[in-house]
Amino acid sequence: MAEITLHTITLDPGEEEIARLAALIDGGERQRAGQFRFERDRRRFIVRRARLREILGERIGAPPARLRFEAGSHGKPRLPGHPCHFSASHSGERMLVAVGSQEVGCDIERIVPDLDWQPIAGRFFTPIEQQALLSAPNGLRSFFRCWTRKEAFVKALGLGLSYPLDSFDVTIGEDARILRGGHGLALFGGWIADGYAFAVACASNVAITRGTGW
Repeated sequence: MAEITLHTITLDPGEEEIARLAALIDGGERQRAGQFRFERDRRRFIVRRARLREILGERIGAPPARLRFEAGSHGKPRLPGHPCHFSASHSGERMLVAVGSQEVGCDIERIVPDLDWQPIAGRFFTPIEQQALLSAPNGLRSFFRCWTRKEAFVKALGLGLSYPLDSFDVTIGEDARILRGGHGLALFGGWIADGYAFAVACASNVAITRGTGW
């Protein structure tokens, strides 16, 4: 059975670790890091890019600093010449990376306790999802379940937000499923202890395992 491994990363390590990771990114990434206005955002960008390189380098047996990325037609990054698929997402001080031998999409979102989620749901979610949210015992948590599942799904398709979020239905409860328009994909989702929701979309015959950071 094919396998997808999930890694979680903290984006605010100590200064020595940041210095080590900064040596792994390439010139273009260093230039992008230098464009951030705030030091926290610059630091988190370096950690995201370097830790992704380490995870992928270990997967394919290559030095992280030597990896080269290219973008697909809708911007999804890939490793040219390698049958390795991956997806990465970040929110707040957390990053989620899903990597395996088949297409995959993942999303992670920090729970915002005072978020006014109803206008967002009204704009992006389907009538079925909106109705389910209105009757949910905890609308905020159900909203983040729905959002991460929809984001993971369109990332797995490789289309990003060019694919309308209201063109398919997902569940909002504990059982993560695609109810309509699933293209044969399955969902896996849950919570990370310090206040984050996450979801993964991949083929239904793929096993999900947990790697580093859990």
